[in-house]
Amino acid sequence: MLPIEPVLPALAAALEARGVAVLQAPPGAGKTTRVPLHLLRTLPAGRKLVMLEPRRIAARAAARYMARSLGEPVGATVGYRVRLDTRVGPTTRVEVVTEGVLTRMLQHDAALEGVGVVIFDEFHERSLHADLGLALTLQSRAILRPDLRLLVMSATLDGARVAALLGDAEGPAPVITSEGRAFPVDTRHVPVPGARGFDREAERRTLATIRDALATHEGDLLVFLPGAGEIARVGQALRNDSAALPRGTWVAPLHGALAPELQDRAIAPSVPGERKVVLATNAAETSLTIEGVRVVVDTGWMRVPRFDARRGMTRLETVRVSRASADQRRGRAGRVGPGTCYRLWDAAEDHGLVPHRTPEILDADLAPLALELAEAGIADPAALRWLDAPPAAAFAQARELLRELGALDAEGRITAHGRALSGLAAHPRIGHMLLRAGEWGAAALACDLAALLADRDLLRAEPGMPADADLRLRLELLHGLARGERPPATVHGLRVDQGALHRALTESRAWRRTLRVRDDARVALDDAGLLVALAWPDRIAQRRPVPAGAPGAATTRFLLRSGSGAELDARQPLAQRSWLAVAELGGIGAADRIFLAAPLEQGDIERHFADQLERERTVEWDAAAGAVRARERMRLGALVLREGPLRDPEPALVSRALLAAVRREGLGVLPWNDEARSLRARLAFLHRLDPAWPAVDDDALLATLEDWLAPALVATSRLDAVRVPDALLQRLDWSQRARLDELAPTHLAVPTGSRIRVDYGDPAAPVLAVRLQELFGMRESPTLGAGRVPVVIHLLSPAMRPVQVTRDLAGFWRSGYFDVRKELKGRYPKHYWPDDPLTAEPRRGTGKR
Repeated sequence: MLPIEPVLPALAAALEARGVAVLQAPPGAGKTTRVPLHLLRTLPAGRKLVMLEPRRIAARAAARYMARSLGEPVGATVGYRVRLDTRVGPTTRVEVVTEGVLTRMLQHDAALEGVGVVIFDEFHERSLHADLGLALTLQSRAILRPDLRLLVMSATLDGARVAALLGDAEGPAPVITSEGRAFPVDTRHVPVPGARGFDREAERRTLATIRDALATHEGDLLVFLPGAGEIARVGQALRNDSAALPRGTWVAPLHGALAPELQDRAIAPSVPGERKVVLATNAAETSLTIEGVRVVVDTGWMRVPRFDARRGMTRLETVRVSRASADQRRGRAGRVGPGTCYRLWDAAEDHGLVPHRTPEILDADLAPLALELAEAGIADPAALRWLDAPPAAAFAQARELLRELGALDAEGRITAHGRALSGLAAHPRIGHMLLRAGEWGAAALACDLAALLADRDLLRAEPGMPADADLRLRLELLHGLARGERPPATVHGLRVDQGALHRALTESRAWRRTLRVRDDARVALDDAGLLVALAWPDRIAQRRPVPAGAPGAATTRFLLRSGSGAELDARQPLAQRSWLAVAELGGIGAADRIFLAAPLEQGDIERHFADQLERERTVEWDAAAGAVRARERMRLGALVLREGPLRDPEPALVSRALLAAVRREGLGVLPWNDEARSLRARLAFLHRLDPAWPAVDDDALLATLEDWLAPALVATSRLDAVRVPDALLQRLDWSQRARLDELAPTHLAVPTGSRIRVDYGDPAAPVLAVRLQELFGMRESPTLGAGRVPVVIHLLSPAMRPVQVTRDLAGFWRSGYFDVRKELKGRYPKHYWPDDPLTAEPRRGTGKR
């Protein structure tokens, strides 16, 4: 008897009474295979049970196990629905489905007519589809189907929190707990010094640990590795080392991208006399029971999708496992008897592990979720009940992408195109590509691309070597396989992943059947770039020009439509193309690396993205030319497709650009001649004398450019054509203009009749520099500002050198003049130096009369 069986009556009673329940049971308790069959017996005739599994491997395995326990084939009482594989029949009453299938069921029938119970298995994994499916099911139950029973099952999740979410006015949902059963597991730590992810040293330590475990222990081994790439490398290393594998021992990979028959082989019990080493991703943590495992080797790493909102893309990251995952992995060794778990990290590191992995909804690409909600008529996620609500910023970005793809209209409502996208079992980007391609006869190629982009890259490069990013290489391999040709082992020095290639062909044919595309439909590789651009319009890339004289670089830089940068190894042929459509980016830092792309023609961009092109007219100051340049650009986001001169730009735009140049460069960019400088100084003098006059310091002039400079910019595109004095006069009202020359004249008349320029350089002390002889007969110092400010007189010798400075001319004549006269008479004996300067005739000349 399995540990879960004693609690099954209580679980059924709780669902009967409240309609909702939470079941907590550790891995191996039997909840996945025993609970659905027990609850089926409590359902009325004609009602069926739907159970969600987070992975296709687990869904198929659970359905087969239950069918076998009933003595029936899959598709009779128990069946399953997973992507590209359905086994259900007219008598099927238990359907094991992957989570996306439930969402589509709810979209087609929100009431889930005919369904009596919905079970969410392994909910602790917190996939995006599980959270969405639960939220939609809760809404359906609250509005349309109060009789629908809902059960959430988990091994490690906080049951009280889920119970509160499922609860109603009567309180939280009942929580049923099964203690489970496990044999003791001896935990041994084999740390990897200085490990930074699953690096080469970690790989070597993993291989050594596997060899040691095989030599020391009996039974099968389950080895947890981050991803399919690491599984392939470790598996090959083991097969190449005949001494490491005892006789009768074989290596079984297990991950989601494997063909179903290979997955089933890894899960099936070993035949007598054989042992196996199962190399698995975290797909083997829960749900699956792999019979015969007595030893677990846990590398402590897992690969998870992380959505980068800044770049608008999802990337896989290798991260440390959570404590909950580590405990579940460890428990796999104690299912059938005492076991051993090797952990490739230090015992002290256990304390640093996070308790649970981050729910996918908090850092995933939310475009599929946003589309599903739009299909359900839900614009605001707050209308639903969530364990963790979608982050507002990521959800807004997802809706913006859907608008860009034409799935939502300007008001955020789903369009007919959006409904069509929702009906496809594909990411909205891929679905958009598939549907749009059919409009112009490229559906067959779109099916091929959808298949290639749904799986990991089928070309493998040696570590440290760049893989050719051209998607057309992959398409040629796929088309050759479709024609019955034997695939090559390598292409351009890259290893061909035969399994991935065959999976892509299967996937492509499935898409062709779904979209009713004929096998002999036209396929033109030159259309690949446009199709990728339809799926990733934000990743259309333009090669950046290389500055003249710049040395050759190892990478060629591209600018993405989004404004981000991307790089491609300069040795690749695609690096010479002006335009690319990028399907896969990666890397860390300001610029991503381009991993998969196809060439794109500018004409295709202009034709197929015409409704998204912007015609931008720019009027900008060109400092080198000293004038405003008007340009017209055709843009797609940050990319400039065409650019040329703009004739007859709007005068207001020209004026605005000139004003902006003055603000940026400073007032010194204006043509300040002597007249302009003199006027500014006079105005500064008057402002100091009376604040009612406008200030003309730099700050004041820059703050009021529109008032005084803008009128002078009419009908000109050059700042050197501006008449600055005329512009400055705009600062004055009519009465101030009328009194300007009276209060601050440019020149003052002296007794000889000469008009001498006044220097207003110091607003507090304007200066009149004049030869002393021209002032004979002038009794008082001249004044400015209506007699309020005497000028500072610089008395000059006949050689125009200062001999005295004074503001009191009358006092100078009385005392200072005679000392100056004595000195000047000796130096300039031919000049006239009268004894009485007040009665003497002023002189311009130099000779005596």
